[in-house]
Amino acid sequence: MFPVARAAQSLVARGIQRTAVRQAHRKHEPTFHDKYGTMVLLGGATMFSAVWGYVLTQLNIEWGLSPVGRVTPREWRE
Repeated sequence: MFPVARAAQSLVARGIQRTAVRQAHRKHEPTFHDKYGTMVLLGGATMFSAVWGYVLTQLNIEWGLSPVGRVTPREWRE
């Protein structure tokens, strides 16, 4: 291997080792998502279910989407 390439490789490897050591000794502080992520997800799912439960049960929606029998053709004009 060429001396310049070998020196560059050792510099990159040393930098990676320093970063790994620095991150290993750092205390992990919980973020917002670590603390409240599950509760926010469950709260959103509950709201979603409650709103759609209301919509599907309380509003007068006709679910028959087929127009057969409801639409009558007009007489053809000549």
